Amino acid sequence: MSGPIARRREAYRAILAGAGCVRPAIIYDPLSARMAEDIGYELGMIPGSDVALSVLGAPDIALVTMSEFVDQVHRMTRATSMPLMADGDHGYGNAINVRRFIRELETVGLCGVTIEDTELPAAYGGQKSRLIPVEEAGGKLRAACAGRTDPRFVIIGRTNLALAEGGLDETIARLRAYEAAGVDALFLQGLKTRQQLEAISNAVSLPLVTPKPAAELDDSQYLASQRVRIAFPSARKAMTAAIDAAHGALVAMRGDGAAIATDHAALLRRLTRADDFDAARRDYLTDQAG
Repeated sequence: MSGPIARRREAYRAILAGAGCVRPAIIYDPLSARMAEDIGYELGMIPGSDVALSVLGAPDIALVTMSEFVDQVHRMTRATSMPLMADGDHGYGNAINVRRFIRELETVGLCGVTIEDTELPAAYGGQKSRLIPVEEAGGKLRAACAGRTDPRFVIIGRTNLALAEGGLDETIARLRAYEAAGVDALFLQGLKTRQQLEAISNAVSLPLVTPKPAAELDDSQYLASQRVRIAFPSARKAMTAAIDAAHGALVAMRGDGAAIATDHAALLRRLTRADDFDAARRDYLTDQAG
């Protein structure tokens, strides 16, 4: 493969192979992608939660389908020449679904995707996310690697819950298994201390990616020294600002003295009908007989 998509993927791989730590733009639609490129960002990140909001107006509880996700990614990749990566959640099913997912994302010009080891959507008997067995997660990542046809496409093994639920040793064991599965980088949610990061960096050899580093870790030079090549910015997300700004503009447009929301979290819960979804999860995912 040659051409614009190949060049974007090569640029993305150069970030992972480099010596610095890049802060990507967190984007959610074609216009925000184009804004980020115009400002000069080297990389854009598409969160699954922002896709849920922009496509469905729904909370981030695995309601988006694979085709909806891929379509939204495609709208963004064709609007910019900036490399884009995405949060692929659980890969939309088992290992066979993940293999197809990778092929779809390659086709629409994405540069890389994270696949996490979380059970999504929530299973019957519990409303909280749970870790899947490491063997299952490893199988999904092996399938992802086998599914790609362009070796430039980047696959990132991700764990959101291992540090919180299993501790440092469990996290390192999982990351080593994901490294052995053939992924190109590792994504770590929940890092709190330099001791944790240094232990993980010493235990694996792949580039690391982390969202919004804790205050103790939020230093680009230090992160780069520990092989963290991508760290999400701690600043307010563009979509958060856009929602608040749109709400204020619509209130002003109506001109009848309606109040502008000052509590973003409360506004978002109301707009996404989060209470209705919470009630449905209680009704249908738990045993009401007892």
